[in-house]
Amino acid sequence: MKLTTAAKHKDFTPKWYLIDAEKMVLGKLATEVANILRGKNKAVFSRHVDCGDHVVIINAEKIVLTGSKLDQKMYRSHSGYLGNLKETPAKEVLKKKPTKIIEKAVYGMLPKNKLRKLFMNKLYLYAGPEHKHAGQNPEPYKI
Repeated sequence: MKLTTAAKHKDFTPKWYLIDAEKMVLGKLATEVANILRGKNKAVFSRHVDCGDHVVIINAEKIVLTGSKLDQKMYRSHSGYLGNLKETPAKEVLKKKPTKIIEKAVYGMLPKNKLRKLFMNKLYLYAGPEHKHAGQNPEPYKI
């Protein structure tokens, strides 16, 4: 009888993926990126081990929101003081900080535990087509 072995962090060598977000729907992109960061696209996935890969996303400013989400979706922040809830529509956030929309979407799709911060450290977002990770030779990932 053969026992199954649990995956260990030292068993994995992370790969680098490059994703072009031009004309991609936000939800579909965020779901796929969250799965890559967790390592769910691998055959040896374990929930308790960080077995994911690094992801570089370019052209974040050209992301697409379906329906009327561009006008109706609100991003909220609260300072902790009474009456200091600030709401910003997605259109303004996309103009000022286009990477913030993808970052918040991916962050919300990751598990709510101690590994979430480790996963987010492997996500690199750029508003334009240039990135500084050419030395890692990221391979293009098609969604």
